Amino acid sequence: MQIKMAKRIDQIPPYLFAEIDKKKGEMRQKGVDLIDLGVGDPDLPTPKPIIDRLKKAAENPVHHRYPSYEGMIEFRTAVAQWYERRFGIKLNPVTEVLSLIGSKEGIAHIPLAFVNPGDVVLVPSPGYPVYRVSTLFAGGTPFFLPLRQENEFLPDLSGIPERVAKKAKILFINYPNNPTSAIAGKSFFEEVVAFARRYQIIVCHDAAYSEIAFDGYQPLSFLEVAGAREVGIEFHSLSKTFNMTGWRIGFAVGHPEILSGLGRVKTNIDSGLFQAIQEAGIEALDHLDTPLPEIIDIYERRRDVMVKGLREIGLEVDLPKATFYLWIHVPRGYTSAQFATLLIEQGGIVVTPGNGFGEEGEGYVRMALTVDEKRLKEAIERLKRIKF
Repeated sequence: MQIKMAKRIDQIPPYLFAEIDKKKGEMRQKGVDLIDLGVGDPDLPTPKPIIDRLKKAAENPVHHRYPSYEGMIEFRTAVAQWYERRFGIKLNPVTEVLSLIGSKEGIAHIPLAFVNPGDVVLVPSPGYPVYRVSTLFAGGTPFFLPLRQENEFLPDLSGIPERVAKKAKILFINYPNNPTSAIAGKSFFEEVVAFARRYQIIVCHDAAYSEIAFDGYQPLSFLEVAGAREVGIEFHSLSKTFNMTGWRIGFAVGHPEILSGLGRVKTNIDSGLFQAIQEAGIEALDHLDTPLPEIIDIYERRRDVMVKGLREIGLEVDLPKATFYLWIHVPRGYTSAQFATLLIEQGGIVVTPGNGFGEEGEGYVRMALTVDEKRLKEAIERLKRIKF
């Protein structure tokens, strides 16, 4: 029997990090000691009170049955209260908060609710690969918005052709940004709201890194801007904020009808989020200050060590105000993939080639600050021995 993939599968490249894992496996088989700065997966443990709450909740037989599709009202209330404390935004937990099995799941499903075959979705490049893939799965056409250094890695909305804007259904934005670590101010979000209103476009703001910021900087919520709640929703995750990547818990907030559309997709695809994990999420949101100071201090020290070392070597990198990523220019004469290959083969250092995040990522590699300071210093020493 000949097995043929659906055309939609043929449209998408292998998932970026799966390819990196393959290369890592090859190098480990050769006995190479890898310093993995590739995937944005925090190495720090989940805070103990969250783990203890999960243990207790997991023993409650009430949680052993199907959860509600929208999420426990207690969890959604905790989200609403956290939003009010953190951003000064009042949300109705019944209609304006939806639980997710991680924000990636919500981002992957939102186009299925609103995008018809042939519709356009505005996707940042470079950007989180799921924006593009979810668009293709829904039969939509991605229109890529270049994020370039000369524009502070913000998309130029005025440069979008009128014919494209009129066909667009969704605009994905993401600040603090992965992979560039760029930040956005209120004026940019105001521009987004005006653009969305003009063309009747749903805005999906991915705010997964809002609680990883440095030097006293506090990122905004898109929903803080006047009119944002009438045009869009915001995706959030407990993954980076509380070191809970493996727990798969997130949420979306904002426009009730947009959340309702996403919820209708979810009821037909998944059966909700395990309630014991939602209880752990309540513990995190209700009882831990965000940003978590001890986590920020660690990432800030790592950032400073790595940026100083990279600049001494002669690599060009900005000092980021947020996220735990460094977006680094590759040396002249190399492509992103060539430089990433050089680093893993000659230094045992894993980085992510920028072109994996879209064409506009060519010329960069991304490093994640998800190993301890000692290993980062070792990475710098290894880099010094590589000729490029």
